[in-house]
Amino acid sequence: MKQGNFLEDFELNKIFKHAIPRTISSGDVALYIGLTGSRNPLNCAKPFAENLGFKDTPIDDILLFHIAFGRTVNDVSLNAIANLGYANIQFKKNAYVGDTIRSESEVIGIKENSNKTTGIVYVHSRTFNQNNEEILSWVRWVMLPKRDASATIDEHVPENLPKESQISEIEREGIDFSNFDLESTGSSKLYEDYQVGEVINHSAGITIDETDHTMATKLYQNNAKLHFDAHMMKGSKFGKRLIYGGHIISLTRAISFEGLENAAQVIGINGGIHSNPSFADDTIYCRSEIVDKFEHKKIKNAGILRIRQVGIKNMASSELPSIKVNQDGKDVYHENVVLDIDYYVIISKRG
Repeated sequence: MKQGNFLEDFELNKIFKHAIPRTISSGDVALYIGLTGSRNPLNCAKPFAENLGFKDTPIDDILLFHIAFGRTVNDVSLNAIANLGYANIQFKKNAYVGDTIRSESEVIGIKENSNKTTGIVYVHSRTFNQNNEEILSWVRWVMLPKRDASATIDEHVPENLPKESQISEIEREGIDFSNFDLESTGSSKLYEDYQVGEVINHSAGITIDETDHTMATKLYQNNAKLHFDAHMMKGSKFGKRLIYGGHIISLTRAISFEGLENAAQVIGINGGIHSNPSFADDTIYCRSEIVDKFEHKKIKNAGILRIRQVGIKNMASSELPSIKVNQDGKDVYHENVVLDIDYYVIISKRG
C-alpha cells in the first residue's frame, strides 16, 4: 500500500504525472465562498464577468491553485513536515465551471538538512485543462522526512529560482476592463489611486474553525497527513494538526477585499513564505503594501499592482510592531506573522 514518498524517493528531473483529474463544479465555487467569505464579484456574479468579456464567472485564481495543488500532494507532499515556500506562480489562462484539470511535477532540486533525517525537495508543477492547454504553473519547496536516516541523498540545490512571476506573456484575450462596474464592488478606487509604498491595514479578521480547515483540505483533496491526521499529529512537536498554508492565502486575499475591492484577478505570485504555523481557533488579519504598479501591454484598460501581503494571527495588523524582529543576531519573522506573500493583481484603470 502506497504511503507517499520520502526524501530518498526523489530523483532530479523525475516527472510525476499526478493521478485524479478534477472537473471543477459550481458546488466547488459555492463551498469556497462559504469557507473564505470571498466577495469578489468577478467570481460570483455572471453579468459582471460577462460585461468585461469573460464567457462566464471565472474560477477564483486562488481556488484554482488549491485544486491544482491538491493533485500533486499524494506524490510530492503526503508526508510533508511543512510546505516552506512558492515561487513564480503564473495564472496563464482562465478556468471555468466544467473544466477538467490535471497536474504534473518535475523534481528540480533535492537537499538534505544538517540533521540527516529530513531534507527539502523542490518541484516545478504545471496544470492543464481538458484541451491540454497549460493554465497554471508554479515552483514550490517542501520539507520531508527520510524513511531511512542512513540513506544517501544525491543533492542538487536549484540555482537562481525566479524572484518574480514571469507575467509578460500572460494574456486575457477578449477581456476589456473599460466596462468595470464600480457599483458592484462598492469602491471607486482604481489603478491611478494607489501609490507605491502605500500600506493598507485591513480591519477585518477571520477566525479559523476546526471544521473550516478540515473542509478546505478535503475540498482541494489535499490529503497531506499534517492537515488530515489529528491522531498522528498528537505525537508531533505541535501536538495538533497544522492549517494548510494555502488556506491562509485564501483568507488574506478575502480579507484584503476591503481596501482592494477592484483588484479583480491574481495573475502571478512572485513568492510566498509560511513563516509560522497556524492552528484552529487562530484569528487571521492582513496587511497589504503596494510595492509597484505598471501597465501590461496584453491587458486592456487595466494596470497591475504588485502587492506584498502579510498574514498575521491573533493580532490586528495595525498593532504589529514589525514584520521581522531581531533574535540572537538574526532577523526572523515576528511570531504572529504566518504568511508573507508577494503577488500581482489586475485592476481597472480610470476612463
